[in-house]
Parts: sequence; structure tokens; C-alpha cells
Amino acid sequence: MDANEILEYCLSKKGVTESFPFDNETLVLKVGTKVFLLMGLERQPLGINVKTDPEWSAELREQHPQITGAYHMNKTHWNSVVVDGLRKDLILKMIDQSYELVFKSLTKKTQNTITNPL
Repeated sequence: MDANEILEYCLSKKGVTESFPFDNETLVLKVGTKVFLLMGLERQPLGINVKTDPEWSAELREQHPQITGAYHMNKTHWNSVVVDGLRKDLILKMIDQSYELVFKSLTKKTQNTITNPL
């Protein structure tokens, strides 16, 4: 997958916004007010940071050398993922789980605003 495919997939989800709060190279995708994916646009090979269930995080890191604890983030929950060499369905599954985990952490009011916009 390339950066555009990942961005399009993420933006197809409800309540997702994109910004560059840190620099011009790190794309931050949020659901509501919370980050669920970071992507280094200038980084080669392409890398993303996603949140996954801690047990699955450990499993992923054991099975795939391209997946490690995320730099500057809680390594129990966040993974740095080098996209090259990973199956598209696995990348999408990690993105989906990251979105869902973050969405569930939002207040009920924010969740309702996202799922039932005016």
C-alpha cells in the first residue's frame, strides 16, 4: 500500500480529520479529537503508527520484523509499522482496530455526533 491508499481508506471512515500539527512531514489522522494513525510522508520505506490491542501488538511484533513499539508513544498500545512487505489485509485490519479503539475511547456525546451528524 502507498500513502495515498492509506489516506483514502482512513478518510472513508466517519469523523476522520487530517492535519500536520508537528511538522510538514507527519500526517496525523484523528477520529473526533483523538489520534488513531500517524504517517511519515517523507519516510522511505513508508511507515505508520497505529494503536492495537496489547496482546495483538505482542503477537504482531513476534511475527513481523517490520512492526515494533512506536517511537515516542506508549509501546504497549502503539506500533510503528513499515508498510513494505506486509499484506494489504493486515495493514487494513490494524488501521481498523486503531480507529475502533480510539473511537470507543471518545465520550458518548462525541461518538453520537460522529455516527449521527446533524
